[in-house]
Amino acid sequence: MALINLNHTDDGYDAYDACPARSVQQETAVGAGAQILLLALLGTAIGMGTAGWLTGLAFAFASWAVLSRALHRSRLPSFGPANRVTLGRATLVGGVTALVADSFRSAPPLSLLVGLTAVALILDGVDGRVARRTGTSTPLGARFDMEVDAFLILVLSVYVALDLGPWVLLIGGMRYVFVAAARVWPWLTVPLPPSTARKTVAALQGVLLLLAGAELLPRPGNAGVVAVALGLLVWSFGRDVRWLWRRSRVPAAPVTAVRELVAQ
Repeated sequence: MALINLNHTDDGYDAYDACPARSVQQETAVGAGAQILLLALLGTAIGMGTAGWLTGLAFAFASWAVLSRALHRSRLPSFGPANRVTLGRATLVGGVTALVADSFRSAPPLSLLVGLTAVALILDGVDGRVARRTGTSTPLGARFDMEVDAFLILVLSVYVALDLGPWVLLIGGMRYVFVAAARVWPWLTVPLPPSTARKTVAALQGVLLLLAGAELLPRPGNAGVVAVALGLLVWSFGRDVRWLWRRSRVPAAPVTAVRELVAQ
């Protein structure tokens, strides 16, 4: 993963390129190590089965591999404080993933599952603030944050679906269906305008799924909570797809026309 430019022979230049790359690589390795340590703690505490271990280790390896490749391609000079927060949140998500996988064998301690998920959701509002305050916002950091969020929602939807039925999986799978559809219809890849409503709906998905998974309400109440989450998500995705479709009808639209579309 070293970012040494082999076309240069100046030792100082090569060292300057190599040191940041080595530092970034070490931080991703530390993240993978923290993930394995968390799995070991969970395994010791609850006697986690094979499915939980294999799923947790697969998550740790896949996260490390994908993140390392993305960092190599982006050539960031440093990992950054906001990405460290997101990496810590990804570690917690890996723990939640292992617990959910193990739940097919036996129900995990609910307090442990809820605790890890709650901390991960709380930290979701921290990494963005850290990035803005430190001036370290990057497209990679935003994508990293989004992927961790999406995967946590997918895992929570799997857990809640065990009780309420497979229809809950629509919540976790909708974003991935959108990504797959974008490969068929490129107009779906156009960047969307900022939207507070979209961010609010996305944040509510994890909170409402956690509420349903915590079993604080009777089963009909949990079903109602998840139905609200799904309805909000369908509305949000429908709103964005409609905007993208209308934008695709005017590919050469002037700035004023685009602003009118955003305002609607």
